[in-house]
Amino acid sequence: MAEEPKRGNGHLVNFGPSESRWAALDDEEYSEEEGQEWVRRMSLLESEEDDNVEQKLIRTSPQIDPLDVEALEIAETGETQFEDLTIGKHIFLTLQILAVVFGDVGTSPLYTFDVILNKYSVTGKDDVLGALSIVLYTLILIPLVKYTLIVLWANHDGEGGTFALYSLICRKANAGVLANQLTYESPISSFGLKVPSPELERSLKVKEYLESSLAIKWLLLALVLLSTSMVIADGVVTPAISVMSAFNGLKVGISSIGQEEVVMISIASLIVLFCVQRFNTSKVGLAVGPALFIWFCSLGIIGVFNLFKYGFSVLKAFNPVYIYYFFWRNPSQAWMSLGGCLLCATGSEAVFADLCYFYVRSVQLTFVIIVLPCLLLGYLGQAAFLMENITETQQVFFSSIPSGAFWPVFLIATIAALIASRAMITAIFSCIKQSIALGCFPRVKVIHTSRKFMGQIYIPVINWLLLVSCVAFVATFGSIFEIGNAYGFAELGVMIMTTILVTIIMLLVWQIHIAFVLCFFTFFMGLELVFFSSVLGSLADGSWVMLVFAGFLFTIMCIWNYGRKLKYETEEKQKLSQDLMMELGCNLGTIRAPGIGLVYNETVKGIPGIFGHFLTTLPAVHSMIIFVSIKYVPIPAVPQSKRFLFRRVCPISYHMFRCIARYGYKDVRKENHQAFEQVLIESLEKFIRREAHERALESDGDADAIYLREATSSNILIAPNGTYSLSTPLLSSISHIAQVNSEASTSSGEPGNKTTTNALILESELSILQKAKDIGVVYLLGHGDIRARKDSWFFKKLVINYFYAFLRRNCRKSVASLSVPQANLIQVSMTNMV
Repeated sequence: MAEEPKRGNGHLVNFGPSESRWAALDDEEYSEEEGQEWVRRMSLLESEEDDNVEQKLIRTSPQIDPLDVEALEIAETGETQFEDLTIGKHIFLTLQILAVVFGDVGTSPLYTFDVILNKYSVTGKDDVLGALSIVLYTLILIPLVKYTLIVLWANHDGEGGTFALYSLICRKANAGVLANQLTYESPISSFGLKVPSPELERSLKVKEYLESSLAIKWLLLALVLLSTSMVIADGVVTPAISVMSAFNGLKVGISSIGQEEVVMISIASLIVLFCVQRFNTSKVGLAVGPALFIWFCSLGIIGVFNLFKYGFSVLKAFNPVYIYYFFWRNPSQAWMSLGGCLLCATGSEAVFADLCYFYVRSVQLTFVIIVLPCLLLGYLGQAAFLMENITETQQVFFSSIPSGAFWPVFLIATIAALIASRAMITAIFSCIKQSIALGCFPRVKVIHTSRKFMGQIYIPVINWLLLVSCVAFVATFGSIFEIGNAYGFAELGVMIMTTILVTIIMLLVWQIHIAFVLCFFTFFMGLELVFFSSVLGSLADGSWVMLVFAGFLFTIMCIWNYGRKLKYETEEKQKLSQDLMMELGCNLGTIRAPGIGLVYNETVKGIPGIFGHFLTTLPAVHSMIIFVSIKYVPIPAVPQSKRFLFRRVCPISYHMFRCIARYGYKDVRKENHQAFEQVLIESLEKFIRREAHERALESDGDADAIYLREATSSNILIAPNGTYSLSTPLLSSISHIAQVNSEASTSSGEPGNKTTTNALILESELSILQKAKDIGVVYLLGHGDIRARKDSWFFKKLVINYFYAFLRRNCRKSVASLSVPQANLIQVSMTNMV
């Protein structure tokens, strides 16, 4: 029988038992006629004549555990909105953005023309105008139009990067195949409805297609992992080409300096760069932000100087016809030089990946007002110099600097190159953090370096891995030309993946007009494929290194994700059901000895299968069992009073609780275990008292009878090491309650008896908690592992038993950050065959 519709905000709403629910309309957005139309449409839901009506509606999230929702809610996060910033804070933020976000794209004038002219033989001024025209339009179309104006808005709760796009898609559609995708990670619906439209219907069709096709789900994940691998590969190339191109200026200022000396100086600078990476990003940004602001000003001033000195004829390059002439004169060389032209847009993906550090509008304004004008003037100035100096095709930037300003500009260019390298490295850290959170990368230590911005992190292992790879890369090639080819290959791979994911977001999330979606996808995908074809032609000149490096990282991420998924599916199948717990009774089929057992587990719902292993292995279990799972919330620190949230797992007599311990990203996990236990027990006591108060208000007498039946249903316990009676300290008080309640039941009609019974139940449970506290707390840690079955195919055995096992042995353990005393620790290992 259909439920009676409820009313909300003046319009009918209907919340059925299924996953899809009707949601209330906002009176401010709809007229009375529209409201009547919606009432008419909603009334059709009760009949089965129109099966397509439900597709006209936005589906809200499925029913979720309120404890999971509460675990993510911490008041007073202290976040500041962009509009609330003062002028001084805007200036401070702008300097940080220049240093952290735009350092990479800002240093591209150091090497762009050098790489282009290495592939294309300039014979006249029209060749310079053609190359400049490609650079100008590439700079306008990719960094400005695509990333700054479009892609930045596709962030996921302020997070940027490929995984942020993937998470946003999975939040709107069940398109994820990751092992740790949980319902409560999605934000609660605002219960708003959208008027049926072609865009809405198209969004529902895309959602249905993504959810129904397993092949598309895996293909989507593979694209994300491959893109992330190329972003990490960018972290090797960016420092190499930026630093080497800066120190190439020494060959212009000092004639005795050769390429070998430049390579040695570059390697020494890279070592210093990676060593200072651990320091606070905001502090470094404040220190080097003014330097990068001076760098952009220098680009603009030098460009204006060269325009006045050599003429303004280069402004003709804004006419795209020169691009046609550029290809018409020498098609093969022009096509090969496209990879070098793309270098002016390198760092665009880092702008999006570094978004988690700052506000979208701040990044956009900084690029449009400061970065883009200075870059355009810089390239125009270099082209003006080349128009009059056709033979000066190497170190174009440093050669175009006025002689009196050479060394100051060289110094600021070197600093800017180091800043650009740091910007890319911070973007890599952000991508790695997102990969770890989604279970697609082995766990490594992540250090947060700022209490104000959650995204400012440092990952030591990745930092040193990038250092070794970068130094080896510079020492092997020793030239910015081969490094430039590799740079373009990695950058274009990421751009293509981003175009695909943003197109899906346009259809699924933004629900914009199909014409705009087609224009975006067709134009940018075609443009990037043309550039990519040029880079593939230079595969043997250095791009193959990035292909191998990205392939290695992609393999690691695939193996880790595959192993974790098998492990997660196995643990989900082995979870203990509520029916089994009810059959075991409150004694759980063993002895309940006084004490508190903290069962740490990664499963945040249900009773983990490893607990059954504890029941069959240990001669007794504790009178209080608490399943503890760790959850990180997006604030710097969680107050101790709000650290723990509790919920009962079974009926009262079982004394089993589920606990979520919430930590901010700056909270210290290596806290004193005694302080940890004290706060946990105090929080549990408050929960028990609050629950008893609510039970007293709601009880109708049946709950007390059920509790007593559960508590006295068995007189004999069967344990692995013998048979025992119920005369244990845990259950003696319960028997006393049963006797008292039996005497009080003779006058059950009196309300005071219910209050007395509830008080006795509360007193008993608090007494059991106090006795358990006096005995002590024991930490029960379960280590689950997987092995491939003997009848599994060879490749699966190789991946699970060797590669995945090697990664698990060498990655950071899930309980590595727990401060657990060895004397109070019990560990059980369990190997599952998959």
